[in-house]
Amino acid sequence: ADEGEILNLAVAPSGRRHGMGRALVEAMLRLLTERGVHQVYLEVRESNAPARALYAAQGFREVGRRKQYYRRPVEDAIVLRRDATL
Repeated sequence: ADEGEILNLAVAPSGRRHGMGRALVEAMLRLLTERGVHQVYLEVRESNAPARALYAAQGFREVGRRKQYYRRPVEDAIVLRRDATL
């Protein structure tokens, strides 16, 4: 398939705000591009402003919403997409 999905991405609190998240996303995009992926998707909690800012800076755009997707607390998931080769 020419689509890929980033399922989990996490940075330890001590490593945040040092470019590690950006480096992980960029590495994943390179890997997916090498494997022929053209579109990349991911989901993020609506309230996760730092992650949403990171993904927006990497070219991801909102394409959908999954109502009440997360539990504890119940919250919507924002579905994001970008071209792998941007």
